[in-house]
Amino acid sequence: MRLPGTRYQEHGWEQVRKLLGLCSLQAFRQIEMHHVLDPEQHAALLDAYTDAVAASLRANARTARGEAEGNSYGESVYELSLGLLYELQAQTAYWTAFTAAMASEYARSGAFWQDAAAEGVLRKKVNDMYATLRDKVDADNYIVATGRECSPNKIYTYRMLDTAYREIAGLFAAWEQNAAQVGAILGRPLAGTPIEVRQMKSIGGCKAEWIIRWSESLERFGGSPGPLHTKSKRFASLKNSPDKIAALLVEIGDYEELSANMDSADDWQGEAGEAALWLEDYWRVMGESEQVEASGQSQDEDRILAAPALDDDVADADADADAAGILAGEAAEGGAWPGAGASMDAAPLSETDLAAEQSRAEDLSLPLRYLELARAAQDAGSWTVRMMRDESLPIRLAVYHKLLGAADDTYPDAWLDPSTGELPTLQQLASLDQISMPTLRKRRNEAIARLQAAGAQ
Repeated sequence: MRLPGTRYQEHGWEQVRKLLGLCSLQAFRQIEMHHVLDPEQHAALLDAYTDAVAASLRANARTARGEAEGNSYGESVYELSLGLLYELQAQTAYWTAFTAAMASEYARSGAFWQDAAAEGVLRKKVNDMYATLRDKVDADNYIVATGRECSPNKIYTYRMLDTAYREIAGLFAAWEQNAAQVGAILGRPLAGTPIEVRQMKSIGGCKAEWIIRWSESLERFGGSPGPLHTKSKRFASLKNSPDKIAALLVEIGDYEELSANMDSADDWQGEAGEAALWLEDYWRVMGESEQVEASGQSQDEDRILAAPALDDDVADADADADAAGILAGEAAEGGAWPGAGASMDAAPLSETDLAAEQSRAEDLSLPLRYLELARAAQDAGSWTVRMMRDESLPIRLAVYHKLLGAADDTYPDAWLDPSTGELPTLQQLASLDQISMPTLRKRRNEAIARLQAAGAQ
């Protein structure tokens, strides 16, 4: 998504986030992290952190990740990362929020930053800090570029609508496989190819009513409420304001048409990673929204949120972070993901079953032996694999997809879709397991709950 003045809302954000996370972990090993417990030391700690991360970023400037394209304006991932790091010194409220979150975690877990198994928790807190700072920086630059009011929440709303459009475009492109949901979005039963599939060429051609019905359809077809239909009041007014949605869609479309050649965007706009990033931001903002509402404060989608929760993170997000920390910790201890070793699926499959597996993989454009090789990349000695021994491989991969994202540097190559370099999408995993998406999500969430419960003991 591109808007006037914004730099961090495009496809490169995923790599910016990863690079800042990596360099932050390296910095934490060099600075006096116990100073997060002393407010009088926070300014000095920020200076030390900035120096350490800047040095680490410079060391990574010529790596493949550092040199990767960060946005459509020619800025590299390294340049965007360094710019956001220095914004942190100019907008110290986000550092204050981070140190408060670290102190809160210390109250629960002690000096967790010294524990290799806690890298997942550290990464999440760094990600939260930079994700909220990113939207503030882009909102400020949007105001400068256009002279119109904007807030971090409004940037988030633009991004939600952009992601919704891309989800709808994907459904339209595969309307025969998604006829019921496409019919629900269009508001009529389908009788042949819907003309809207050919007519919608860009986000400017997406109708507000489709966005509203798409969100409404998600609980029925995806297993969880859409962004306009949760219990949160964040988008309550937007749900009932199709004219406002239409105006925002037109603004995104007009600027994308005027600002740049879209050819480079075509290569990435449909990738599953875009939806994964949206989901991560979505749950973060929903958590913030619920906390604000619980405190009795008023809220609308244009209101600038306070910094992320300081004293108590959203319960689900914390629990997921704890489970993610366990997973990342195992990878750190073993030097690789809990994955290079003997398969835990003891009984070999028959030739008929293997042929059926290969046929499903071929239908999804995955390597024929994807499931066979992915099973072999599991380690029966891994704690997390033992905890999920009763789950199928697609469910286990869905757990990693939820907790650590579709792309993590520690995943074995055998787990990845060669065409994207990431885990298969949830839809692909559901098809591999021969179950529906709601069933996949239900079993995935049950497995995560078991990991959370075991990690708390």
